[in-house]
Amino acid sequence: MTKSKRRIVWPNQPNREITRIQAIRMMETSYLSATFALIWIALYYLPIGGALFRMALPLPLALLQVRRGPRAGCEGLILSVFLLVALMGPVRGPMVLFPYGSLALWLGWSWHKGLSWWVSWMVGIVLGSTGFLIRVWALSILVGENLWVVITRAGSSLLDRIVDLFSLPFVPELSQVQLMAIFLVVFQEFIYVLLLHALALWLFPRLKAPIPEPPNILHNLVVLDPL
Repeated sequence: MTKSKRRIVWPNQPNREITRIQAIRMMETSYLSATFALIWIALYYLPIGGALFRMALPLPLALLQVRRGPRAGCEGLILSVFLLVALMGPVRGPMVLFPYGSLALWLGWSWHKGLSWWVSWMVGIVLGSTGFLIRVWALSILVGENLWVVITRAGSSLLDRIVDLFSLPFVPELSQVQLMAIFLVVFQEFIYVLLLHALALWLFPRLKAPIPEPPNILHNLVVLDPL
């Protein structure tokens, strides 16, 4: 005797029925999308906890994709953007796409498909770096100032320290300073995407959403001891 699927019937609409699995999928999509949006609002407005919010931001939508598939992840991102547009306006809301939304979609899809960490990590670095540069460009337009100058100054400062440390007999040129600034952006995403992998490896299996195991060369670096 086979067990029949449980169905939920909409009130006063007998022709519209959804299964229990579909109802759970809708609920998870709404809750995780709202979580993603609320973390972005906290990152944008709260003066403390920025690093923690930034690390947690892509994980809700990535978890949604691992558990419910890429379609649910796309729906969740669209729902989050609509919610943020309503709460933050048509300019600040969509900024979550660069790079956090695109990273969440890519990592969730690659973990759902079981891709190697090398693939998800390297492509994630490209997406994160590109999204960061797009966000700097968009914010520069909004505030009316070239915010790339801030990153260039950081690159110039680092290059000057390297020159002083090794007593190199040359003065950095503008092109070298720009390359150092781009290197800082890429290196930041290099560390950030790897930390996202490590957090997902520790957290997702506890939520019945396992991701691929890390390569042997990275295993001891990213695997966290159980609490």
